[in-house]
Amino acid sequence: MPASLARLRDLVPARARVIIDNDFSGDPDGLLQLAHHLLSPSVDIRAVIGSHLRPGDPFDASEVTADNAARAAQDVVTLAGLAGRVPVLAGSNVGLADRATPIRSAATDAIIAEAMRDDTELPLYLACGAGLTEVASAWLLEPRIAERLTLVWIGGPEHKGIAVAPPGSTGPEYNLNIDLVAGQVVFGDSDIPIWQVPRDAYRQTLLSTAELITRIGPAGVLGEHLERAITRVSVMAGAHGISLGETYIAGDSPLVLLTALQSAFEPDPSSSEYVVRFTPGFNDAGEYVEVSDARHMRVYTRLDVRLMFDDLFAKLKLLAAA
Repeated sequence: MPASLARLRDLVPARARVIIDNDFSGDPDGLLQLAHHLLSPSVDIRAVIGSHLRPGDPFDASEVTADNAARAAQDVVTLAGLAGRVPVLAGSNVGLADRATPIRSAATDAIIAEAMRDDTELPLYLACGAGLTEVASAWLLEPRIAERLTLVWIGGPEHKGIAVAPPGSTGPEYNLNIDLVAGQVVFGDSDIPIWQVPRDAYRQTLLSTAELITRIGPAGVLGEHLERAITRVSVMAGAHGISLGETYIAGDSPLVLLTALQSAFEPDPSSSEYVVRFTPGFNDAGEYVEVSDARHMRVYTRLDVRLMFDDLFAKLKLLAAA
């Protein structure tokens, strides 16, 4: 039988459910992650949520960034051949006003409905590569979801004793800063289980421009779409006098690594490393603070980028061969 994505899907049944939540109108690393997740048969993608950016973000300075994110996600879903089979929803276009008031949307309703299902035993992961508005709102609306899902989040600063901030960094970490109040709710107030990929870990995910050109761009219409989205960032940065060098941080791709690419026996992200810590809260400066009676969380410290990228390249090639 020739190599094809259909054969991969025949060989690999779904063994987990995933809801994807990302700011797809922003940094295109989210588009890369979305494409990879959609091509991974071991996870059943139950919904894709387009979430908002911080006001004035240079990637999209509009007031409808969640709506734009949903449209960008739909383009990837279509290019992956899954139009009409994976729901794409827009979250809120703004962040939380305070720690007690949720923003209800079709996205939060989808999270709650999927978490509260009683007709499946497949574990549910909420894979979030942006702000935590929808996660926080869903929990505020229905706290019982905390018992029925695991949040895998790309975001947050370095933890003391594990890593230091990168040179020149100032202020709260990017994804946390999209909705700091939501971060305070999810970490400090909720009891949602968290697997965190903080900044020092997600900065390990360096994709070279040569790999982008030779292994993603030639992989059919989807590969070409992803390459153009990422190379556009270098052009945008260059127009402002910023050189990005020859690597790109595919920082959202660990969402795929930690959910779809788990070990065969005793499923777990066994090729990546983490430490267990008490879940902190965040102060108004985006710094960690201790929380009384805190629950444990995973903090990922090393990621298997070899597996993550080679699997992405292979799946894009299989799709292009279809």
